[in-house]
Amino acid sequence: MTTAWTETDVAHVAAAIGDPSRAKALLALAGGTALPASALAAEAGVSASTMSSHLARLREAKLVTVELDGRHRYYRLATTDVSRALEQLARIARPLPPRSLNADTRARALLRARLCYDHLAGRLGVAVMDALQTRGILLAETTEPTGLSEPTGTAESRERPPTGDAAINTVYLLTSQGRQELGGFGVDLGRLPRRRASVRYCIDWSEQRPHLAGALGAALADRMFALNWLRRGKYRRVLHLTDIGREGLESAFGVPVAQGL
Repeated sequence: MTTAWTETDVAHVAAAIGDPSRAKALLALAGGTALPASALAAEAGVSASTMSSHLARLREAKLVTVELDGRHRYYRLATTDVSRALEQLARIARPLPPRSLNADTRARALLRARLCYDHLAGRLGVAVMDALQTRGILLAETTEPTGLSEPTGTAESRERPPTGDAAINTVYLLTSQGRQELGGFGVDLGRLPRRRASVRYCIDWSEQRPHLAGALGAALADRMFALNWLRRGKYRRVLHLTDIGREGLESAFGVPVAQGL
């Protein structure tokens, strides 16, 4: 017999995220890298045995998965939706004041440029999103909400986000010009994974504006890493834009270099 579900158990997932140590572990994994329990314990400031219990809870809630490599175990976020949920929670959470110079330096670096799972976020991510629209690579359309189920994306790269305060949905379309320019940049659109929406976006928690997500956002970030435009910082999730990257972003997409990036 098929069960007729009427609600989702939000409280169960919220309780799993709600512990400060588990939240720190999830945020450490939000950069898309698989990490061992020891690294997550250090990130959260707890013992290995305590983190083991936390990870069991997160696995039970289907928020993380474990990968085996010989005798070693590595943990990662279960899906990109978990990363998106963390980003949205950060939008409504109160900020934590830095308690040391090192924490302040890390916080500022995260605001400047970071990974949101596998795509760009922070001021850099928003600047790239803005430039893609200005250049005509992405077209933003607005439509009145219909109350019908919204699509998660198609081969033409569209997604409709939740209705905002203005009761308007924004749809981002990849234009024909955009396909040509991104192909010339080295992004093979034909190889984007079909199981994932090609164009999605997150409302950046620090900038309160969209940055590009989805398969296309991940492919762009990968290409920038390959070109040495980006490099990872010493803090988890933090990105640094190289001098080559500054010049490249301005030349390829018109991203202004004088944005404190």
